[in-house]
Amino acid sequence: MEILVLGGTGFVGRHIVAAALAAGHRVTLFNRGTDRRLFPEAERRVGDRDGGLDALATGAWDVAIDVTGYVPRLVGASARLLSERVAHYVFVSTISVYAENACTTIAEDATLLELDDPSAEVVDGNSYGGLKVACEREVERIYGERALVIRPGVVVGPFDPTDRFTYWMRRMADGGEVLGPEGPDTATQWIDGRDLASWTVRAAEHSRSGPYNLVVPPGSVTFGAMLGAAARSSGSDGAVTWVDGEFLLAQGVRPFVDLPLWLHDPRASGLLRVDPTRALADGLRVTPLETTVRDTLEWDAQRSDATLGAGMSRERERELLDAWHARTV
Repeated sequence: MEILVLGGTGFVGRHIVAAALAAGHRVTLFNRGTDRRLFPEAERRVGDRDGGLDALATGAWDVAIDVTGYVPRLVGASARLLSERVAHYVFVSTISVYAENACTTIAEDATLLELDDPSAEVVDGNSYGGLKVACEREVERIYGERALVIRPGVVVGPFDPTDRFTYWMRRMADGGEVLGPEGPDTATQWIDGRDLASWTVRAAEHSRSGPYNLVVPPGSVTFGAMLGAAARSSGSDGAVTWVDGEFLLAQGVRPFVDLPLWLHDPRASGLLRVDPTRALADGLRVTPLETTVRDTLEWDAQRSDATLGAGMSRERERELLDAWHARTV
């Protein structure tokens, strides 16, 4: 197939391009050309989504995969421009589109968010989900049954710039007393970026359409399993002290920020129980936890001097652990 990737050199896009090339497809990248070292075998078209689409004025592709769409005006512009020359449009969205986050489970037909201001274009924590919904609708309006919408959860693994998963890998590898939220059975949920990428390429090959949740099955991953795998893979002597969630909140700890991948708000609990049944039925393969952990640790070791972009400092962790021990004596 001829595949156009909007983006393609960041995190998710990087894995999608690698998967497409490995499957023997011909790939064209459209981006700002800031990293030309990756994928020299791919054709490159340089431009900008905001008013700089001239490089896409010619050419035809079997599928376009939109990895970098956050603003509906810009997503609509590229989708319209390509509508007569692209057979199938794949839009990478997010599970943050769902409004009913306190549900027992969240399937693809759950209620979606609506923007308070339909003209909003500033992407932040308040607008992100609603903007993605509006982007989805632009793609579906233009492509109809030719549109595939992918809603991944937290994407983890090598090359993850957010460090949400990597925080825990490095923390366990460094050893010592590690603060863990609540208990070993505390649930979390994600998708390995390589699983997302390989499924996306296979779905494009089969012209899948409609929305799909892409996450590991709910309940299949816990903090205890994740941290235990990190300790084994790194050979660490790290020992986890499980700290009560209400205590952490009282101390000003911010779930998902200071302790990545941890949610403690019942109103958002559904975001850890997103249902991937449809994707699993259509071929989603989940990388074993031990493999995702090992590969992330190996990647992080190559950039060990990098400052993590998520999680708390060791000083803050020590302060919280001391307070917890003093409280429970």
